[in-house]
Amino acid sequence: MTVPAPFTTPDPQVVADSRIMDFARRVGRQGADYATLHHWSVTDLEGFWGAVWEYFDIDADTPYEQVLADERMPGTRWFPGATLNYAHHALRALTDDSVAITALDETGSCYEVTGGRLRAQVASVAATLRDLGVGKGDRVVGYLPNTPHAIVAFLATASLGAVWSVCGQDYAPEAAADRFAQLRPTVLIGADGYLFNGTIHDRRDATRDLAHALPTSKATLLVDHVGLPRSSRAYPSPVVPWEDAAARTEELTCTPVPFDHPLWAVFSSGTTGLPKGIVHGHGGVLLEHLKTLGLHSDLGTGDRLLWYTTTHWMMWNLVASTLLTGATTCTYDGSAAPSTKPDVLWELAARHRVTVFGTSPQYLLGMAKFGIDPSVHDLSSIRVVGCTGSALPASVYPWVRDHVGDGVLLASISGGTDVVSGFAGSAPNTPVWAGELSAPHLGVALAAYDTEGRPVVDQVGELVITRPMPSMPLYFWNDPDGSRYRDAYFRSYPGVWRHGDWITLTSRGSVIVHGRSDSTLNRNGVRLGSADIHDAVERLPEITEALVIGAEEPDGGYWMPLFVVLAAGVALDDALREKIKEAIRHRASPRHVPDEILEVPGIPHTRTGKKLEVPVKRLLQGAPVEQVVNLATVDAPDLIDHYARLGAERRAQPA
Repeated sequence: MTVPAPFTTPDPQVVADSRIMDFARRVGRQGADYATLHHWSVTDLEGFWGAVWEYFDIDADTPYEQVLADERMPGTRWFPGATLNYAHHALRALTDDSVAITALDETGSCYEVTGGRLRAQVASVAATLRDLGVGKGDRVVGYLPNTPHAIVAFLATASLGAVWSVCGQDYAPEAAADRFAQLRPTVLIGADGYLFNGTIHDRRDATRDLAHALPTSKATLLVDHVGLPRSSRAYPSPVVPWEDAAARTEELTCTPVPFDHPLWAVFSSGTTGLPKGIVHGHGGVLLEHLKTLGLHSDLGTGDRLLWYTTTHWMMWNLVASTLLTGATTCTYDGSAAPSTKPDVLWELAARHRVTVFGTSPQYLLGMAKFGIDPSVHDLSSIRVVGCTGSALPASVYPWVRDHVGDGVLLASISGGTDVVSGFAGSAPNTPVWAGELSAPHLGVALAAYDTEGRPVVDQVGELVITRPMPSMPLYFWNDPDGSRYRDAYFRSYPGVWRHGDWITLTSRGSVIVHGRSDSTLNRNGVRLGSADIHDAVERLPEITEALVIGAEEPDGGYWMPLFVVLAAGVALDDALREKIKEAIRHRASPRHVPDEILEVPGIPHTRTGKKLEVPVKRLLQGAPVEQVVNLATVDAPDLIDHYARLGAERRAQPA
């Protein structure tokens, strides 16, 4: 087999100066390449994670007895005996005059929060929450845009040993309540509104309605973010203005908690039923995020991270965790590409000398497709462009090189809310192959399993993790016997985490992500990831977005339609259909040319941007909408009816 040449190879000086190589030297593995370092990290879990603890100088109030007391999954016991607090570590590296947070929005305006100011606000809000009855183990929830207020509220909650959860205000109050009411929160923190694509969205009534839907909440802290007058409509409990909650003169005291004490509850997309509340611990998140951000993204004091996200996507949690490394984090309120200035994120990255710029494949594809050239801005400070949310097509790699910088590390990352981190990606000392993830992350024992549960290389298999990670969930909320948790990850392979993605683990160590395994195309026994079809089709300038489905039919047949959203002014004629088929034959698979190509008004996604492949498949097969998808979790709920009608019309056709 011919091994393809890497798209980029690491610069030796960059490697020598990187934190990952400093880590290797400190642990006695100087000169080790990434593959050797990774092998050690997954064969000696205690040695590796103990070294991460020492390298990042974890400040525990009581020491741990051992690194790993029980390796069974689920039920792993990490660092028993240790007590610490995440918020203490997030704030300890900040000097009073250093910039901790740069608050940005789509208009280009900004303000800065220094380390001293951040520490003072966290102390003040923590004291306010304590006065409202919040203590260790209680829940505080945020209905907030991506601004410094959300980070302050989170750190204040964590400092008390309370449990945090947040979602963006584009969620309807009913959808937010589906998440938050499960937690029985003590306090709600909401904002008057948010900015998106040139419009201020008034969320005063929505915040009040959410407060009414949370009967356990003793008070609501209200953030005046967009400057709307205070609503006169009644709240069910006392209202505390944010400016009062954050203006007290207090000393910050962080409550020591056990390593596995709950830090936050993040919610699954909840495409069916109530969203799952996934709970992670203080210590596991602390170590995993220091490793991911400090070693893989090479972040430290003097760096700046700008990653486009909303507060309900797990990437927001990493935005907040940037503070752990001593780097500055940037919050951003608004559209990623507002109509008045679609390149505003690049402009801000240049102006604020961002070193790590994070985004999604759809954003980069859109920039390329619509001819937006970031290189008109001085992007020389950017070392890393991180990209996650779905597979990054190979076609984007040359575009980033040509329009952002040929020395930039394009780090495609795959992970999940489930571990609030990554499984595979890149590092300063890894080569990059276009369309591939460079390697499994340190400490991640990643494998691909075939249908018999055997590890395979250079062929498609299920993404599994064979040894525990510290940031694996402690438990699901309202799952007292752990049955939902076990069913979610360990039902297929007892004791081995099955994530639900199809991947190829190559013999050179890279990882190719093909898409969700429950949406894999299986035509006549030949499997192909839907992402491979989407990549081939979405490169065409005539296509804005595509969705392919493989639907098993009652008579044993297999229907594979391709749904396309056309660019403005384009018609789906025979010539375009043939062009699409040829692109699939050439770039994906001649065996997976679709049975039909159908124009649709849009593709439905979760609110974190993932295509609803399995729900659409089930709708086409005739499943009722209420059993398939929770409309409150869909970015464009009206599209669901469109696909349900398509399925009904097809089933009504004579055989």
